[in-house]
Amino acid sequence: MHAISNLPKPDIFSPKLDSSMLKPLVARQLELRDGGIRAVCIPMFGILIPIGTGLWGPVGPTLLTFWIGQLWFIAVAAATWHGNRFLYLRHRQSNTWFKHPARRIAQMLLAIVFYTVPCCVSMLWAWYWFTGLPVDWAAIRLATATSVICVIFITHVYETVYLIQQRESDMLTFEKLERAKAEAELEALKNQLDPHFMFNSLNALSWLIENDPPRAVAFNDNLADVYRYILRNRDRALVSLEDELDFLDRYFALLKLRFEDAIHLKMPPRRADFANSYVPPISLQILIENAVKHNEFSRDEPLSIELRFEDGAVVVENEIRARRHPRPTSRVGLENLRERCRLTLDRELEVSPGPARFSVRLPVKSLH
Repeated sequence: MHAISNLPKPDIFSPKLDSSMLKPLVARQLELRDGGIRAVCIPMFGILIPIGTGLWGPVGPTLLTFWIGQLWFIAVAAATWHGNRFLYLRHRQSNTWFKHPARRIAQMLLAIVFYTVPCCVSMLWAWYWFTGLPVDWAAIRLATATSVICVIFITHVYETVYLIQQRESDMLTFEKLERAKAEAELEALKNQLDPHFMFNSLNALSWLIENDPPRAVAFNDNLADVYRYILRNRDRALVSLEDELDFLDRYFALLKLRFEDAIHLKMPPRRADFANSYVPPISLQILIENAVKHNEFSRDEPLSIELRFEDGAVVVENEIRARRHPRPTSRVGLENLRERCRLTLDRELEVSPGPARFSVRLPVKSLH
């Protein structure tokens, strides 16, 4: 089987993700789900701050004014909270911690002060105007300062929670992008199987037609069965080892039609657990093809290939008989299989070129 050296080598390791694949993976703007904490903290601040800062003065719970004032102070807390919340969210949309963090902190503090102080002072002054009490500016200053401190603390909590959520979202997005990239790589690798296999098979068929037409007919029939298997499994990342060995039997029949007794294959005895052991599709065929392509052999000196199952891997081993005139190769097959093992099994294809024998360990995924 030949490969033409001037064929362009496809870019199988750096596929580009298109926009339709990226859109659902890009992190969305995080939602600030704080309804519960607002429902609890706004009334709490509206009750505690007036008590702690002396805003009530002589007004007590026995007066209707007290209860009207209580609602008003809760309204002050709500206006302060929601106004600063709005400014925080608008500020976050246009800035990030990673660009000028000192400037960002200063801007947030200025926004808090320049909104909270006028809001609190004006609304607390309105309370005194409504009750007719003399304005207690000391109480207003203390309540306003307390509100500013509380807002800074709550903003810090918001920012901390947001940064944690943002990190989790970024990690999830990164994982999704990595998975999408792996799926794109795997799809690109699987798309190579058909042209690579067909190119070599058609070369073999062409040789048989010229040299042995009857065997070419048998080769063509077997090729149809083999290609049917490829079509059936091209969209699968893994197939059972049992199915792959059955496919290898049919593929090796094609090689025997061409090379007859110049090539021997020793297969392992079938085991029940092969049905629950999985490998990338067309992987064994690639390893056998690699041995045939890179070694000299003849009827007088046949090439022996051994296939065995050991330690959770399929080992394919052959004698090394380097060709005097190496055939040109696109180097797609073995590299293709190496990448598919990495993507589907998360394990490496182990290639061991020794002085006398060439060995490849194909990892197997067991689902016992």
